[in-house]
Amino acid sequence: MSAAAADAAKRRAAVAAVAAHVRSGMAVGLGTGSTATPAVEEIGRLLAAGELAGIVGVPTSERTAEVARRVGIPLATLAERPRLDLAIDGADEIAPGLDLIKGLGGALLREKVVASAAASLVIVADASKRVDRLGTRAPVPVEVIGFALAVVAPELESLGCAVALRRGADGEPFATDEGNRILDCRFPAGIEAPDRLANAIRSIPGVVEHGLFLGLAREAYVAGPDGVEHLAAV
Repeated sequence: MSAAAADAAKRRAAVAAVAAHVRSGMAVGLGTGSTATPAVEEIGRLLAAGELAGIVGVPTSERTAEVARRVGIPLATLAERPRLDLAIDGADEIAPGLDLIKGLGGALLREKVVASAAASLVIVADASKRVDRLGTRAPVPVEVIGFALAVVAPELESLGCAVALRRGADGEPFATDEGNRILDCRFPAGIEAPDRLANAIRSIPGVVEHGLFLGLAREAYVAGPDGVEHLAAV
């Protein structure tokens, strides 16, 4: 799929998810990334057209907050709206059962907090994100405090992955909105037991959060050449 076709597919998935789930008066978690952005833009379009009203958004990153302001979505913090009706976000991998890898956009900590605060997490993606086993295409991002990088990296490697410090376009270490670093963990044969891996990563001192989103998503809208497919967790 070309980049243009992928972008068009992401927008179709986003429009379908917003149409199916976003209603006036909702508090909505707004995801981060190339697929979540069209969903934010669609909500803004519907607000401007008068087809939605009373929406409040809680963004998962400063980048998403900028997009939301540009399209006219009123924003709140989690302190102001600690319970959300819905969160709409993208994913880097979607496995059967809607287990996910997220965080290539660098916002995995806030994304997981917002997803946990929402009554429902709905995922939008293009068909290239579907996999039979997590970790076969995307690395697992692990957010780490900078002080602990030298200790955390070898502990992660002991779990069977190749670890790389994420860097920005300027070559400097990438910093999250919380000021943390990200270690991208690549598993050569994919992840055999995601639950066990998640627990092992979480137990390492210095780890803030990881990009395995297990049992959080309830529905997904995945767009491909033949249209948008609706997936539901069993």
